[in-house]
Amino acid sequence: MLGAFAVGKTSLVQRFVNSIFSDKYHTTIGVKIDQKIVKVDDTEVTLMLWDLYGDDDFMIVKPTYLYGSSGYFLVADGTRAETLQIAKRLQEMAEVTTKNAPFILLINKSDLTEAWEIDPEAINRLKQSGWQIMLTSAKEDKMVEEAFSLLTKMMLEIQ
Repeated sequence: MLGAFAVGKTSLVQRFVNSIFSDKYHTTIGVKIDQKIVKVDDTEVTLMLWDLYGDDDFMIVKPTYLYGSSGYFLVADGTRAETLQIAKRLQEMAEVTTKNAPFILLINKSDLTEAWEIDPEAINRLKQSGWQIMLTSAKEDKMVEEAFSLLTKMMLEIQ
């Protein structure tokens, strides 16, 4: 899980792993690792989910956290346009570090679309350049399971 601070990385993981959502914000310090076993078609997969601290002016995600990754999520907050720029920068670093592992951009907080700052045209340009993008809401459990399922399939090259 890569993205700026407070975009919902931890909330997405907690929704997926434990089926819970909390309105209380807790800053991730370093990395929090969770695990979940999922079944894709007839294949059982153990996902190791690394929830990395938020990238901002004070904390920059280190490439070493990404070595060996089979895939990753970039997470942006639809209500904060600058988080999309951070996601783009993180993708450039991750692309090199992971040797082009599959990824999905999750634009989180889709329950707050009336407050969105991310331009739909920016989303369309990324889609046209080949990015897989999903609009999620950890709070309302929208597209969370589907996102993890799709990334798992992409990692297994089962599409």
